[in-house]
Amino acid sequence: MATAAASKKRKREDGDDSKVSFVLSNQPKQQVGPVLASFPAAKPSTSTTFDCYRIANKRKTTEDVGELDFAELQTLIAGETDAVDLFSSVETRRATVGSRYFVGVHNKKTGVTTIRQAPLHILTQEVKALKGLEPAPVSVLQRLEARAFLGEAFGTKKAKEAIKAQQRNKIDISTMESVADHLQERVLNSTKALPSIEEAQATADSTRLVPPYNADAPIPSEIYPVHNMIPLTEWKSFSADMFLAAGSQHGRTLLPFQRSKWINQHLDFICGSTSPSKTNIKILYYISCMMLFRNLALRHLDKNVLQEKLNALPSVVVDGFLSRFTETTRASSQPQFTPQKGTLLLTHMFALCLHVDDFATDTELIAKDLGQPTHAMNMLFKSLGCKISKLTAMDLRRLDLPNSTAATKRAMLKTPLEFPKPRAKRRRQGP
Repeated sequence: MATAAASKKRKREDGDDSKVSFVLSNQPKQQVGPVLASFPAAKPSTSTTFDCYRIANKRKTTEDVGELDFAELQTLIAGETDAVDLFSSVETRRATVGSRYFVGVHNKKTGVTTIRQAPLHILTQEVKALKGLEPAPVSVLQRLEARAFLGEAFGTKKAKEAIKAQQRNKIDISTMESVADHLQERVLNSTKALPSIEEAQATADSTRLVPPYNADAPIPSEIYPVHNMIPLTEWKSFSADMFLAAGSQHGRTLLPFQRSKWINQHLDFICGSTSPSKTNIKILYYISCMMLFRNLALRHLDKNVLQEKLNALPSVVVDGFLSRFTETTRASSQPQFTPQKGTLLLTHMFALCLHVDDFATDTELIAKDLGQPTHAMNMLFKSLGCKISKLTAMDLRRLDLPNSTAATKRAMLKTPLEFPKPRAKRRRQGP
């Protein structure tokens, strides 16, 4: 019998001339084909159906996508059961980097195994009943308790000692309940004397180192009226006729302070116009007096010497400068030109400059005349309520200025009056 079995086996082997061959699939590249799916969590039943979707890529055109194989396209597999939704997870793309997967289908009749590349999808699941439910928020206390529990269970000896010390230093809030009303009453009594927001703002406005102003003025010229900076008695002490009679070039020699390019340019323009403004000439003369007084006061001269140097000015103007822009101490009768008074003098001067410039002043030219940095002068103009900005086309037409001056920033005073708000302090970043 052994011989007969061996004989039959040899006959089967001798007569078996079938061979297995492998061929690549000749289907169109983009035709949907087999897909490999991996289920790391629960496996769905075999009756669960899945659909394949292509993810649109804005960077690739339709022609570019047409050259790709189905396995290389960005696709998504999704299916569902009564309880869960199944879909491709974000791990799918990471899992296929550097690898390619193929599926072979063997035909027993022809002995040909057709091979086609297939994409791999790692599926995740989402329970339908939990959709739309937000996780319960975790409080700071719960985080601290969980951290302490883990520290006591797995922490080092040093960490456990730190946790115990923190628990010993913890304040028991229940012991504060008996004194809470007393503390609240003391706080209320202590804060009664504090000013309200409106009162604090009014106090800040009243202590500004600026001329008296009208915050509700409808037009810029009424915010700082001229006679708020030049008292009427001083205004009447000098005249503009002598400048008009002398002309623009000789009129400069009549100025108390002759080295100001800003004043000289404006005086030449006004005297050369067909209808010169006497008001602006008198304002320019007064600004020149203020510049001379400032230069002499910065030297801390004796009162008698200061008055002697200012003998060319009307005496009422000199007395007004000494009373408004200097201080005297109890120990001495000599006037002191303090930084606060110096700032007050400059803001009075700049408010007058705004009137001459139709409330759009070139601060860089004035800063050079005063020997001060431009940004420091800009801050004083801002304290008057000005905005430092470039002129618009409408401003150029209103001021009758050439287009070449549009690149120069100017201090512009507009209504409603808005003073600069204090800057909020930046919070320090932790190490």
